[in-house]
Amino acid sequence: MSMITKQKKESGFVETVRVIFHALVIALLIRTFLFQPFNIPSGSMKATLLVGDYLFVSKYSYGFSRFSFPFAFNLFSGRVFAGEPERGDVVVFKLPKDDSTDYIKRVIGLPGDRIQMIDGVLNINGQPIKREKIADWISEEPDGRRVRIKRWRETLPNGKSYETLDLVDNGFYDNTPVYQVPLGHYFMMGDNRDNSTDSRVLTAVGYVPYDNLVGRAEILFFSIEEGRHAWEIWTWPFSVRWSRLFSLVR
Repeated sequence: MSMITKQKKESGFVETVRVIFHALVIALLIRTFLFQPFNIPSGSMKATLLVGDYLFVSKYSYGFSRFSFPFAFNLFSGRVFAGEPERGDVVVFKLPKDDSTDYIKRVIGLPGDRIQMIDGVLNINGQPIKREKIADWISEEPDGRRVRIKRWRETLPNGKSYETLDLVDNGFYDNTPVYQVPLGHYFMMGDNRDNSTDSRVLTAVGYVPYDNLVGRAEILFFSIEEGRHAWEIWTWPFSVRWSRLFSLVR
């Protein structure tokens, strides 16, 4: 092998390593400061989000805390470039009792709010929110069954509107005490009200500190049927939920 040929091969290898390194750095910066992918592992946010949905979470929406960074490096306290979440935002946050676990729920209560469920109706600061019955939601179960579930449209005081599911009458958390949201904390609830471990369960989730917010759910970029895996590309023509791709999270 001539010296020139050897130098060319070494130069090509170094250039490949450099390109890969730059790509990894760019991907890390995007994931840390702009958008982080997140997949839905449970049905607590049905029918807004389904098991098998993949979405992008905007990291910059609420500013950055130590939980914005890989491995939650404690580089500083509090948040920088802070932005306040709005009532009704769908948010990814670190579980207060286990900051290695990500949860996704909807912001229902702001700092200082009083939250209560009375006969399945959400009350905020002593007032029931607007709630209207809409057509049942048809759940496509992994075993092929189609199940009808009661569905409601809720409208929060700021005008944010979304759908919730009601699996059973008089569910365990359809009637609760009054939750007084502490300052610097938020009250989160799943849209699948009878199948969501959320801020109503003080021993499991409770009030979520502002610093634990990771980002706001923005857009679905992929969705595959429950029980399937995204890497099973040979099933895609039939298992991908094509109608959900590139839809906004509301």
